[in-house]
Amino acid sequence: MSTFNLPKSAARLIVLQRIELANPFLINLRKFFGRYIFSNFITKHFLNANLIGKKYYDVMLEEFSTIEKFIENNDEIFLSIGGGVGGLELIINQKFKNNHYYFIERNYVSKKVKYGWGGMINDEAYNNLDLQKTFLKMNDINENQIKIFDYDKDNLPEKKFDVIISLLSLDYHYDFDIYLKYLKKVSKLNTRIIFDTIRAEYFKKIFKKVEVIRSDTNTVHKSKRIVCSQFLD
Repeated sequence: MSTFNLPKSAARLIVLQRIELANPFLINLRKFFGRYIFSNFITKHFLNANLIGKKYYDVMLEEFSTIEKFIENNDEIFLSIGGGVGGLELIINQKFKNNHYYFIERNYVSKKVKYGWGGMINDEAYNNLDLQKTFLKMNDINENQIKIFDYDKDNLPEKKFDVIISLLSLDYHYDFDIYLKYLKKVSKLNTRIIFDTIRAEYFKKIFKKVEVIRSDTNTVHKSKRIVCSQFLD
């Protein structure tokens, strides 16, 4: 597989999550007409779902390359927090078959999309859980491998996870402390927690092991991707 099967409705959702996947002409239209017209009219008529599927696949493959060496063959249970429709987990499932994936997401699209830090209070969301499930199943993941939890309505899963992933979400858009107690509860000694942050040094106070695996200096956030394990308390 070198692309994702992508219904147009899911392609529109992905472009909201990752505006850089739209072509420059559409990005300029968004700037000119505003987010509402872009989301509700322009993407309905001018978005190429096949092209977005290919671009999204390539981006997720690149994301996977940064974390691949931290996934072990005996890892079975993964947790994704704020991972969008789940393209990264599909790539992981291609490489490491028959795993189980738990997703914690919000189930609405904010009226105004803000790509930035929200601190402890962040009500932004750009997802549709029905579309997410459809997208995952269309791309060769079995329904019994996935469980999707609505952050605002469901009790969060209380499994012991092997790997927890939250790229461009946890401590990138909102404060890590929102999930601190929960992550302690669902982590084992060797659980790897992978996320992007603007304050990598801070996490040496929370984890015994902290490793920076990528630095991004070309964004407003100037973030670092880190892998953490073993809570200190």
